[in-house]
Amino acid sequence: MTATDAKMAAGALMRRATYASITVACVMILVKLVAWLLTGSVSLLSSLLDSLLDAAASLVNLVAVHQALVPADREHRFGHGKAEPLASLGQAAFIAGSAVLLLIEALQHILTPQPVTNTGLGIGVMIFAIAVTFALVAYQQHVVRRTGSLVVSADEFHYRTDLVLNGSVILSLLGTWLLGWVYLDPLFGAAIGFWIIYGAWGVARKAMVQLMDRELPDGDRARIRAIALTHPQVKSVHDLRTRASGPNAFIQIHVEMDGNLTLSEAHRISDAVEADILAAFPQAEVMIHQDPEGIEEPRRSFPPAHAASKVAS
Repeated sequence: MTATDAKMAAGALMRRATYASITVACVMILVKLVAWLLTGSVSLLSSLLDSLLDAAASLVNLVAVHQALVPADREHRFGHGKAEPLASLGQAAFIAGSAVLLLIEALQHILTPQPVTNTGLGIGVMIFAIAVTFALVAYQQHVVRRTGSLVVSADEFHYRTDLVLNGSVILSLLGTWLLGWVYLDPLFGAAIGFWIIYGAWGVARKAMVQLMDRELPDGDRARIRAIALTHPQVKSVHDLRTRASGPNAFIQIHVEMDGNLTLSEAHRISDAVEADILAAFPQAEVMIHQDPEGIEEPRRSFPPAHAASKVAS
């Protein structure tokens, strides 16, 4: 499979993942709305609010994925991949907003407890929600493994927290039904609200990593260096710079070769190095600069992340 074919396949997977997410969110909104109207449960309301935000975030993700997959053009030479982390920041804002509304509702029910009715129906709805959400999460994890999409990864994490949320709702309904603990339902709702805020912070942090053009993980950088050095004509490598932009990665590297090589030979070797790097990172764009071995030149030197943090402190 060529790099172009790999990108097209990854794009199709990402689109299908967003369609699946929107479909699941809409189904959950319908069943949870009916269940909340019949039970009056705050924890069930928290799950309904989360599903409403799921649907809104999934629509944003759908637009972001389509935008991120648009090829580079005259005004966007590096593509449109930053649409993904921008959408993830928007999703984090949606998630945090739903948590604040939930905490307000939970506080009102703590101050003025209200009975929960039709708990059996509520529990049945949440079991159904867990089953559907689990299937969606499994599919999203498959897509993330194949594409590395930040938007789908953020959505997968959000729905994974929904599994915890839905399980908590069942526990709160059971406690209220079997033990008569009227405060248990709003307390669970409040705890879920704080959990949602924690998830929003995680989504925002991942988005900022890409927006700030942070380097690829150390393991990927070491792998790129190793691939380049497998070619016997490559004597050394330096000035490796990398960044991610949505589904794409950008890799820049200087390779040192024998200064007596002809330009054509050096170009052929660089093409071979590029092809091997692309085989390992099919979603990447690779730029290679050729240097004669032994020629001293100013080089950018950056300390490791942990060393930089010590200097800053």
